[in-house]
Amino acid sequence: MLLHTGKGGKMASRNVSTLEKAIRTLKQRLVSLGDMRPGTLSVQFRNPAERKIPFNQISYTYKGRSRSEYVRPENLYAVRREIEVYKRFKSILSQLMDLSIRASRIRGSTGFLAKKTKKRK
Repeated sequence: MLLHTGKGGKMASRNVSTLEKAIRTLKQRLVSLGDMRPGTLSVQFRNPAERKIPFNQISYTYKGRSRSEYVRPENLYAVRREIEVYKRFKSILSQLMDLSIRASRIRGSTGFLAKKTKKRK
């Protein structure tokens, strides 16, 4: 947990630099992730009543549209890996947003942010 010492406190300045270092680290991790895709893999059946002729399918939503695609057996490993990378991407992005918001709040409360302009009359 971050401590806040009030306006312009040294503790807040140290915490901002610690947060900014963590933010830089997360950004570097994002760059090195590689190929990714959203989705969930499942096994479907061509004849569901008899559970015969299984095949792999990926289902995902992109740009507000739900999609399902057949996955060839030879591509199954690659698709699984891409889905795992996407999950890591989402996790890193969530952490990055959390740290960015916390740093912004500290900067705002210690005067690091630009002062608000006066309203016109």
